[in-house]
Amino acid sequence: MYNCKSKIATEFINDEEILDTLDYAQKNKSNRELIDSLLERAKDCKGLTHREAAVLLECDLPDEIEKMIHLAKEIKLRFYGNRIVLFAPLYLSNYCVNGCVYCPYHHKNKTITRKKLTQEEIAREVIALQDMGHKRLALETGEDPVNNPIEYILDSIHTIYSIKHKNGAIRRVNVNIAATTVENYRKLKEAGIGTYILFQETYNKKSYEELHPTGPKHDYAYHTEAMDRAMEGGIDDVGIGVLFGLNMYRYDFVGLLMHAEHLEAAMGVGPHTISVPRIRPADDIDPTTFSNAISDEIFAKIVAVLRIAVPYTGMIISTRESQKTRERVLDLGVSQISGGSRTSVGGYCEPEAEGENSAQFDVNDTRTLDEIVNWLLGFGYIPSFCTACYRSGRTGDRFMQLVKAGQIANCCHPNALMTLKEYLEDYASPDTKQKGEALIAKEIWNIPNEKVRAIAMEHLTELNEGKRDFRF
Repeated sequence: MYNCKSKIATEFINDEEILDTLDYAQKNKSNRELIDSLLERAKDCKGLTHREAAVLLECDLPDEIEKMIHLAKEIKLRFYGNRIVLFAPLYLSNYCVNGCVYCPYHHKNKTITRKKLTQEEIAREVIALQDMGHKRLALETGEDPVNNPIEYILDSIHTIYSIKHKNGAIRRVNVNIAATTVENYRKLKEAGIGTYILFQETYNKKSYEELHPTGPKHDYAYHTEAMDRAMEGGIDDVGIGVLFGLNMYRYDFVGLLMHAEHLEAAMGVGPHTISVPRIRPADDIDPTTFSNAISDEIFAKIVAVLRIAVPYTGMIISTRESQKTRERVLDLGVSQISGGSRTSVGGYCEPEAEGENSAQFDVNDTRTLDEIVNWLLGFGYIPSFCTACYRSGRTGDRFMQLVKAGQIANCCHPNALMTLKEYLEDYASPDTKQKGEALIAKEIWNIPNEKVRAIAMEHLTELNEGKRDFRF
């Protein structure tokens, strides 16, 4: 039985409810009156249910799809403005005991180079990332209780936060590790992590179990209920996602929204972020063996409808996607992107030797961080390295309340400009710096609160004089 408040995975992600929803959406895909009413109601920015969003995703009326695209852009601009937060993944270890058929880390893969970074090697990686200009990382590791125990993750987080190189500092560490216990989530919280991220891969239980035939990840319930345990352990911000291409995208789209609804209903606050990765080639993995690949057109539509359905939730797109694809979806709903990414273990300090391959997947967008910052500036976006909300305690429901009240811009906009200024002073190429200074001079006047604007202008001057790390 479907129950969004239940703590049982098969009740809040209920197969019968998803199938009924897909049937309802299919029957109403050309129902102009219903679609118009949903789009009109969505303008209040209070979101849509999974069933309502499924109707929009299934809609086959070109003029209504154009309305959707327009509304998604309006909502994105209202809540996130023209700010795009930048981050990088840091792969600590690719040892893994699971048998996931789509991931080259699976334990039976004998061709991948197995690596695990020491704390000294992590420090070197962090310095390399700081020298690029990054302030926010996402830790990645395989699941292996011997090679990657929670103590190793905690030590790694401590190492990352301790490194201060030149003007560099990693100010927020998000963590993407396997489902674990409430006790371990408490330890991660105490270590000062930002967002806990865990992708479901697919919400279809049968497909999930077939895709994860061996290892602890095979347990669908334990994995699907992980976010409840994380929040019980005190982690305010959690990030969910599916790997599009593994299962039928419509099913997983509905499951993703049902998961968001469950967290809101059962835990009091929905996901901080939603990620929308698509399967990519990797060592030992050929994505063409998965028959559920989605086109760029459908992918853009998914991003747009997600933005309409969950207007307050951040949306992440990684370097799995090409420059062209990322460009297309930025204004539809995406608020965070990775830049200058390496998906190999230890890949930031030096390239892998010939014959080595420790990467989880092939990167599609291979540009440097500075090239991506320059590219964003060229489109009028503000590349943001902000970590202020997490460091100021604006997490979970406190963050969402500010967003829903429309007050977050008085924090996010000046913080974005000040962290961009830091990047321009310390890391940018001459052309990027020129473009960035011009954008800051223009965007400073878009801070709504006059007092905040005056303080931000003062801090920008101080940044020019060598001071660092101001935030609202």
